[in-house]
Amino acid sequence: MPHHLRVPAPAAPPLAGHLPFTDAPGVPDPIEVTSRYLTRGGRPWFPVSGEFHYTRYPARDWEEELLKMKAGGVTAVASYVIWIHHEEAEGRLRFDGDRDLRRFAELCGRHGLDFIPRIGPWSHAEVRNGGLPDWLLARACTPRTDDPAYLAPVGTWFGAIAGQLRGLDRAHGGPIVAIQIENELYDQPGHLLTLKRMAQEAGLSAPLWTSTAWGGVQLPPDELLPLYGGYPETFWTEADGGWPDTCRKHFFFTHQRDDEGIGADLRPTVVRGGEPAPTDRFPWATCELGGGMAVAYHRRPYVDTADVGALGLTKIGCGSVWQGYYMFHGGTNPPGELTPLQESHATGYPNDLPVLTYDFQAPLGEYGQYRPSYDELRLQHLMLADFGHLIAPMESVLPERRPAGQYDRETLRWAVRADGQSGFLFVNNHQPHEPLRDHPDTSFTVEFPDAGELTFPSTPVTIPQGAYFCWPLRLDVAGLRLDWATAQPVCTVDADGRTVLVLAAVDGIAPELALDASTLRSVYAPTRRVSSVGGRVLINGLRPGTDALVEVITTDGNRVGLLVLDAATARTAYRGVAWGAERLVLCADGVVFDEPAGDGRGQGKGDGQGQGEVRVHSRPAGEPSLAVLPAPERAPVVTEASGVGAATGVTGAVVRETADGVLTRYTVQGGGRHAVVEASATLVRAAAGPAPEPVTGVLGRASAPADKYFDTATAAEYAVALPDGLPIPGTLLRVHWTGDVARAYVGDALVADQFAAGRVWEIALDRLPMDALREEGLRLRVLPRHADARVHVAAEAAASEAAETSGAGGAVPARIGRVEWVTGRTWVMRAG
Repeated sequence: MPHHLRVPAPAAPPLAGHLPFTDAPGVPDPIEVTSRYLTRGGRPWFPVSGEFHYTRYPARDWEEELLKMKAGGVTAVASYVIWIHHEEAEGRLRFDGDRDLRRFAELCGRHGLDFIPRIGPWSHAEVRNGGLPDWLLARACTPRTDDPAYLAPVGTWFGAIAGQLRGLDRAHGGPIVAIQIENELYDQPGHLLTLKRMAQEAGLSAPLWTSTAWGGVQLPPDELLPLYGGYPETFWTEADGGWPDTCRKHFFFTHQRDDEGIGADLRPTVVRGGEPAPTDRFPWATCELGGGMAVAYHRRPYVDTADVGALGLTKIGCGSVWQGYYMFHGGTNPPGELTPLQESHATGYPNDLPVLTYDFQAPLGEYGQYRPSYDELRLQHLMLADFGHLIAPMESVLPERRPAGQYDRETLRWAVRADGQSGFLFVNNHQPHEPLRDHPDTSFTVEFPDAGELTFPSTPVTIPQGAYFCWPLRLDVAGLRLDWATAQPVCTVDADGRTVLVLAAVDGIAPELALDASTLRSVYAPTRRVSSVGGRVLINGLRPGTDALVEVITTDGNRVGLLVLDAATARTAYRGVAWGAERLVLCADGVVFDEPAGDGRGQGKGDGQGQGEVRVHSRPAGEPSLAVLPAPERAPVVTEASGVGAATGVTGAVVRETADGVLTRYTVQGGGRHAVVEASATLVRAAAGPAPEPVTGVLGRASAPADKYFDTATAAEYAVALPDGLPIPGTLLRVHWTGDVARAYVGDALVADQFAAGRVWEIALDRLPMDALREEGLRLRVLPRHADARVHVAAEAAASEAAETSGAGGAVPARIGRVEWVTGRTWVMRAG
């Protein structure tokens, strides 16, 4: 079916200078806000921010995790500064160890990452009291208002934050580009303004001051930049409902920014409607696109890789100019000195969360595990790094024929970001839970006001079920005009005197490249299907891969390459400064680049040892191997192999060099690899008697079983045989289990937990108290789930439970199945 869209004439220039956001005087790259996009150094700027809570992760590993985020295309790190994590006991402010806010911010700056503290004082973040300390709530005051009895301790708290961040603002070359005030406060614009003024008076400074803007929020006019969000799934909806409508909308192309569902369990349930801020004065920026979703006791979402990828790409097509993810990196709640620190019914909140785990199914997990969603988002972020400055000023345009409503699963979902002459086409044919159909015989016609129309591809294609992608339209590549490509732009890299545009093929759609013949002098393609049609050179029949390189000489004499990777290989693509030059790296493992930031703020690790390193974190994929373009003059050498946090000398490891299409592949041979070996979990005590009787709490939602049940025969208990040579850095215990709630103990200390939600339970060995572990061992306790528990589990969890519940009357028995030790390796590669 043909699909048509007419790009309107270019709008008037955006408003500029109309908002009171100013950068520090004299900075080399001043940040400004127009009514449609942000600029940095006078150029359109498309930031990518990712949430990572430093107080939920060991400080010893912050640096490597930040480098993982940077390699994933994140340009700014956002983090709640959670009051109760720092001042659980009144007057005892702690910024030591895992609470060292200043060190975390400095590490961001060292590696060229912007930093965005979200200073509250109320954060939510699934934290006890939303982050407000118990001692504050015990006072005679009205929190989250201008009550002087509340503002006095808030002023002290803001002063403490300012003291930690002093000298890290932009005026002093620091990384702080934005500060968020409060969180999800929807009806008190005066209080939000009070908090902003208090933060400024305390000494906090940033070019951008932001606020969450969902739920029909009322903001003080022009004082705070509204930031939006959207999740593929939620836990805060009713326990036994299906997929929430407020999530459904995020898989359609629309110009509605607000999501009235986020945080709806903590405010009036009536949809407020309307836009929370004038959309003609502010760009569409986000801070909470769902990188995953937390699991509550009553509702346990399962977020798939495609759910995250499709939502992110759709938001770019809708008009986003700032991709902000919550969470990008998971973590673990601190144990708390006085109380548990998770959100719970016990503290009056509608949801019971696990005591410790805050994995969030994030692209980087609770222990830094790489998830497929990390690869999926990195593919999009690479595109934004090279083409975001083009996309940001482009308007989002919707087609003439579009879905009739949120339940329309028949109409193709697509949009274009365009100016008068060029653009990017976005298609989303995926949504969670309810598959969309194939769209056969699809073609597109896009009319540009200043450049005529494009009808493409030359032969209609089938848009497969589950596909989502972006195609370039009239893209200039070093003087070559690419009128269209049925493959997604990934990035560019300079290699062998030419500019190479890397593209990712879409599974099920043959790649076609259409080159403007007037911009090229000659073309070579590794296919016989090259034709000239209507002033264009059409290239078909390419077999995507590392050798699918089309070489062009432009009319200006420039050399241009178009490299079309298959979809799977494209998701192994990284780009970064490696061994002194910017390179494309294809690697199925995790890769970090440890080089100076290159912008005056970063100096590698600061000890001279980290500069020039590429570190490869193994995944279960055999020997570490990476393909590189352009290749360095000499093959890199492996100088260390290590587990996370500890290094050992390499014995017998060598780097083998081979050709991989137009790239050069380096494979580490010998010296060990990622290992998955069977572990032993011995049943000590079977669960005896019935599962705990269901209990409900706030809003009538199911409450997690009380702690007492884990100390009785109600819980099955298993002893895990520990490996020799403790500690073993980088080792995870992977547990396949069924039941309701699982907890891990070393002696009497709770060290890990999980609610059953269809995912394997992983526990990092090096997070456990080693001395106690050697002496007392590791015990796993699992509770069965009562047949009448009002718990909503995803289809993935229900399928894994089905075999276990047969004959059990709907109850889910407590049982541990396969248990494995998974030991990863980190390979350090330096220039040869």
